[in-house]
Amino acid sequence: MTEEEARERILSAAEELYYRKGYAAVGMDELRAAAGVSLRRLYALFPAKNDIVAAVLARKHTEWENGLSAAVADAGGDPRARLLTVYAYLEDWFCTDGFRGCAFINAFGELGGTNPEVAEVVRTHKASFQEYMAGLVAGIGAPPLLAAQLSLLAEGAQSTAAISADPQVAVQARSAAEVLIAAAVAGS
Repeated sequence: MTEEEARERILSAAEELYYRKGYAAVGMDELRAAAGVSLRRLYALFPAKNDIVAAVLARKHTEWENGLSAAVADAGGDPRARLLTVYAYLEDWFCTDGFRGCAFINAFGELGGTNPEVAEVVRTHKASFQEYMAGLVAGIGAPPLLAAQLSLLAEGAQSTAAISADPQVAVQARSAAEVLIAAAVAGS
């Protein structure tokens, strides 16, 4: 197995285990076994668990950005439809098997208070989402404050859907977003 193959196996196993069981609950030996690599190889590629957590979150960030961008692009040219597609994307995600909330919120909840590196990765990811929303909001000619409001709806929907196991939370968030968008555009 090449170094890249071993790295991929470790990160895939870590992503699945961390998301299903939690970051703190998964030890290096369990991860090694799930990835099918030796402990020596694991530590050669990732000297510390923080390195694996950071790499997993980097993968999740790319996955999130690519998935959301593709969904918004597929929504067509209407700026309002593109903005509301964010909530359709959330609903689709909430309906997937094994949905357990946002990996970033989960990581921050478990590790953010004691691990500044993880806290920074999470903050950077969340700031990136806010910037993306700001771009969509600018596309409809609404005030910048709307981006923060709509981002809060999306973040709250992620947490609520994880706790309630109800994907309809995204539909409710979309309805609230429609009200906020209408008010913001009328007030512009």
